[in-house]
Amino acid sequence: MRENRCYKITKDRKILFNNKVDFCIGTGRMGLALQKEYQDQLQFVQREIGFQHIRGHGLFTDDMAIYQEYEDGNGGKRAEYNFTYLDLVMDSYQRCGLKPFLELGFMPDKMASGDQTVFYWKGNVTPPVSYGAWCDMVAATLRHLMERYGEEEVVTWPVEVWNEPNLPGFWKDADRKEYFRLFEETFRAVKEVDGRFRVGGPAVCGVQDELWIREFLSFCREKKIALDFVTRHHYTTEFPEHVGHYGYAELSDAEQGFENLRSSREIIDSFEEYRGLEIHITEFNTSYIPNCPLHDTNQNAAYIAHQLSRLGDVNESYSYWTFGDIFEEQGVPFTPFHGGFGLVANGGIPKPTFWVFQFYKDLTGECILKEEDLVAVQGKDGVYRGIAWNTERERSGREVEMEVAFPALNGQEYVLVTKTVDEETCNPLRMWHDLGEPSSLDERQKRLLLACSRPFVSSRRVRADGEEVKISFVVKEHGVVYFELQAVRETCDRGYDYDRVMQYGKA
Repeated sequence: MRENRCYKITKDRKILFNNKVDFCIGTGRMGLALQKEYQDQLQFVQREIGFQHIRGHGLFTDDMAIYQEYEDGNGGKRAEYNFTYLDLVMDSYQRCGLKPFLELGFMPDKMASGDQTVFYWKGNVTPPVSYGAWCDMVAATLRHLMERYGEEEVVTWPVEVWNEPNLPGFWKDADRKEYFRLFEETFRAVKEVDGRFRVGGPAVCGVQDELWIREFLSFCREKKIALDFVTRHHYTTEFPEHVGHYGYAELSDAEQGFENLRSSREIIDSFEEYRGLEIHITEFNTSYIPNCPLHDTNQNAAYIAHQLSRLGDVNESYSYWTFGDIFEEQGVPFTPFHGGFGLVANGGIPKPTFWVFQFYKDLTGECILKEEDLVAVQGKDGVYRGIAWNTERERSGREVEMEVAFPALNGQEYVLVTKTVDEETCNPLRMWHDLGEPSSLDERQKRLLLACSRPFVSSRRVRADGEEVKISFVVKEHGVVYFELQAVRETCDRGYDYDRVMQYGKA
């Protein structure tokens, strides 16, 4: 089944397209940055895409070893701080050209009021016994970072207080009153270090998010907190069905998700003192579990392509969770394709969704077309660039033939370059399955997976007819096509004849 879509560029039309695809990327807990495979994946992502910030959990968990205590000789205990691992992690981010988006959490065990933990790596999610001790640790950490990397640099790192406190698994009893206290105490401690730090929260996800955001802003108003930004998360699948190591989740209606994001914007704008305040989505993906096979598919890529075209409509930024599959929330994965959050599978294999981010990174310039299945821009160099996608929540067998008409010079010849990511051209998951789903890849298998994990690139020439040039291409089911269109300027060498080389025109 094939559908036809025809679009035409309308001149002088202002189109909203806030493309912040490269602002931030997510990671697992910070301690994982000490692993070589983690660093290899991160460096690959930065070479091919290049993000500005990175956000992850576990800054203060015990594996980072920041908070320590010792006996003072008088029977009492005193705090001391160990920044050895913090320096190694932050140095590695600096080498990759990344600024941290600092998430303050979880609780060091020696400081915690309880023993409730989350994840395989046991992040403590209880309030501190002493808020003074917590604030001292936060301040000492920030001052250390400023001494090491420079005040002017570190104050540009956004600061977020905790992660998903509206969920009882991430904050004991999902206690709003207690989280609001944590936020106020932390906010004031950070600002006391340097008032230029930008601090936000509450990093809520899903459950009662509208209530939490409204109550959070009411609290900040009452306490006269000059909030710098609001954070929330955005996931777009139904509840998963668990089978063995995996959770199978169906995609939810994208419009419902966008409407939920708009509701956050409306709530914030209903507070006069916070109207227009930035919203940063510090996590988003399709499924919210790290073992959902959907994440590894072309279907995920096409759905995310649609999301990226609109997430900037009411949000300042949006951070995909996560860049890679070195990730241990539910334990160490058994196989390279296990439904992990990452853009890159273990073994350094880019998934289809990886290329969607690279495509959007190239969409710089003025937006000239934005539809439900296509977005296009014109760069300062005059080149037209765009992305088209064919997203479905369930299989339908539908293909879409896109035709787009661009303004052109009469008779001018143009070159159309396309990069295609679909189940036929860029699908390492299928190769892995056909190889027998090996849990440990040998070098030959890895080379095969890498070979079939890149977009199919093609080109052809088209000539303008009158004052427009038309291009067309097919987007297959769960497919994404990136395209570039630019005028051809011949620079042939003397005597070179391409048609003669190719034997075109001969019988």
